[in-house]
Amino acid sequence: MATYFDHSMLRSFFKACGQTLLLLSIVCTLPVHAAEEVTGITPALGVESTENEGADDTVVSNGEVVEPAAVLPEADPPPIITGQSTNNAQIETTPTPQKDNDIRQRINGIFSEIEGLQAVNVSVTQGVVTLTGETPNEKKAQQAINLTNRLTDVVTVEDRIDRTLDVQDNVTTVYQGLMAQGKTLIKALPLLLVGMVIFALVTWLGSWLSNRKKMWQRLTPNPFVAELLSQTVKVIFIIFGLILALSLIGAETILGTLLGGAGVIGIAVGFAVKDTIENYIASLMLSIRQPFRARDHIVINGQEGIVVRLTSRATILMTLDGNQLRIPNAEVFKGTILNYTKNPERRFTFELGVDANDDPLAAIKVGIDAIHTLDFVLEEPKAIAVITNVGDSNIVLEFQVWVDQSQTDFSKARSIAIRETKHALENAGFTLPEPIYRLRFNSKLERAFEHMQSSSGSSSATSDMTITPTTPEIVAKNLGDGMSVDDKDKQQAKARAKHILQGHDAKEILDARPNDKLMEKVEQEIAESSDETDLLNSNSPQE
Repeated sequence: MATYFDHSMLRSFFKACGQTLLLLSIVCTLPVHAAEEVTGITPALGVESTENEGADDTVVSNGEVVEPAAVLPEADPPPIITGQSTNNAQIETTPTPQKDNDIRQRINGIFSEIEGLQAVNVSVTQGVVTLTGETPNEKKAQQAINLTNRLTDVVTVEDRIDRTLDVQDNVTTVYQGLMAQGKTLIKALPLLLVGMVIFALVTWLGSWLSNRKKMWQRLTPNPFVAELLSQTVKVIFIIFGLILALSLIGAETILGTLLGGAGVIGIAVGFAVKDTIENYIASLMLSIRQPFRARDHIVINGQEGIVVRLTSRATILMTLDGNQLRIPNAEVFKGTILNYTKNPERRFTFELGVDANDDPLAAIKVGIDAIHTLDFVLEEPKAIAVITNVGDSNIVLEFQVWVDQSQTDFSKARSIAIRETKHALENAGFTLPEPIYRLRFNSKLERAFEHMQSSSGSSSATSDMTITPTTPEIVAKNLGDGMSVDDKDKQQAKARAKHILQGHDAKEILDARPNDKLMEKVEQEIAESSDETDLLNSNSPQE
């Protein structure tokens, strides 16, 4: 027989020599009666048996027959088991060679039908499958192991497959896969076109229904709800068209993937646009509740103005200064709303003080009579006045007056009412005192001040100090004249005011009608076209 030498045979030779020397040393040390036990040790060393059969003296090692003249081959290294059998059945006690042969034939048949596994060799011993040979990559090797593990009689799988990682093999496999997918796509193009046409038609139908604004407005008087319904119908038709198209091409699983991804993205986007969503919901509630109308004079959390419009994001006001104010609807919905227009009757108050020596009830009557002479003051509810406080030098009276703010400027009316009440009290002899501080000096100190004043008057320098003696003689002289210095000053002030108010522009000062300029600006803002839909509707019920 011819003998072949290669690198593997040399490794087998050296390993066999080492095992033979170890075996001989054990045999020499054992007693004669234990020589029979050596046969039980040889399998553990990788040598199955050594027998002499007539003239044919051969050595069998790992299933390979070696001529006597040839060097004993080295035993293969212990197999590396990378996978565990998926079979949960118990291992048979007495396996049969026929079953091993069946397993080998079955696996070879499977591998012959799979691209990339034809070069894998299979050997089966005692139900243990050993896979050798080559695969292009790790993916194919794992496929071979997984397929082998699925057989019922396989105990375990030994992975000895060499991953070549050959560029040509791997590129060829990928190329063939892409070509197969391309051919499949080309075959499916007519079906894809039909699916796209169906999706486009259903989407167009949804858009057409969504744009029928008059129809939705007839269904619900609220413009915001009508717009919400139209957009919902549009989205439903888009989803329905997508389902039809995917069902036609047999890709319903893609829809589940899209919906799952949309759900995750929706959660993330929901946290990011939390304030926007809150404003949107608040807009819906405000459009349904309608707490105010356009042109209403309202106060929202201290922000005062006239309502221009309510959009899906903010409430737009025109402040009393003529500026545009946008308040987020979430703040409006949660805030405190004061509506002056809903009840046009409005009350203003002001305080005046009379001298402590005067009768406060008489002063109240004089003030109320003067207030009722004003045209803008309402007869019902009637204007009243009450005593609120007694101070050190005066008695404080509070007047409460009602006006119709739709016909009267609130600030002007209050200003005119204060003026008329003050003049009426003064003309009736009531004193409106200011805080008084009395300083008492003896006669020597008063003469010293008089001397200082006379000295400064004779020089070029001027002095702002005025000394009014309050001796009994001077007080008696003033009383004899019947008029004090303060009374003379008041008469001069009234005469000056009368002269000024006789001018042709005085009527505007005394006119309490509201200014039309602000309402003109509001009407201009309302009339201006805006991309945002006004959610305020006079036909909707107001809470």
